[in-house]
Amino acid sequence: MSKRDSPQDDGPRFAYGGLDRVIHERARLSVLTSLMTHPRGLSFGDVKRLCALTDGNLNRHLKILEESNLVTIKKGIDGNRPQTLCRITALGRKRYVEYLSVLEQVLLDAASAVDEDPAGKRVRGPVNA
Repeated sequence: MSKRDSPQDDGPRFAYGGLDRVIHERARLSVLTSLMTHPRGLSFGDVKRLCALTDGNLNRHLKILEESNLVTIKKGIDGNRPQTLCRITALGRKRYVEYLSVLEQVLLDAASAVDEDPAGKRVRGPVNA
């Protein structure tokens, strides 16, 4: 029995409190993932393209992420053209990694449930098989 399964656990086993609602929304998860993979930041247009969002939709999600201090948005000029640069913050990186850790536990729990039927018999091979 793992420590997480022990009866002394303080919280509900499957509550997954670390699935942060700010991050968990599909569009915001996409934005944060794109920014995690581009540590120097991305232009508004690049984020829009990578995440398949409209201008208005992306703008709204970026505002929520910025208000939560997960991203920074810097507006400037690049060769007489307006430029908006989006970057993930240190707090954003930390919360994103914490979120992924909880999501990983969800996947492990789900995989173990799929591996056995209600009678406890193995249904399929290991996840990595």
